[in-house]
Amino acid sequence: MKYHRSQKDVLIGIAVGLIVNVLGMLLWWVLFSKSDLESTFVYAYQEGMLGAIIGLGAILNLLAFFAFIRLRYDSRAKGVLIATFISAFVILFLKFW
Repeated sequence: MKYHRSQKDVLIGIAVGLIVNVLGMLLWWVLFSKSDLESTFVYAYQEGMLGAIIGLGAILNLLAFFAFIRLRYDSRAKGVLIATFISAFVILFLKFW
């Protein structure tokens, strides 16, 4: 399947947004947790805090979004915005189901 340039850029933006979100979550783990990675996130899930950690990780998407806007990669910025919405839907899913 052949993609247009803008479709490829949107997919790149989504990937960057999701990766940056995961890096933000890992940064939270390094700064605030004294346990290993797995037990920290299992505990956060059991206590209903995983959505908050995902939300904190998504804050770093602001950096990626504005960097793409500044570099005039609007399609990639759109992808980061989509990744942020994906994170929001995951948070809603964890909160209500």
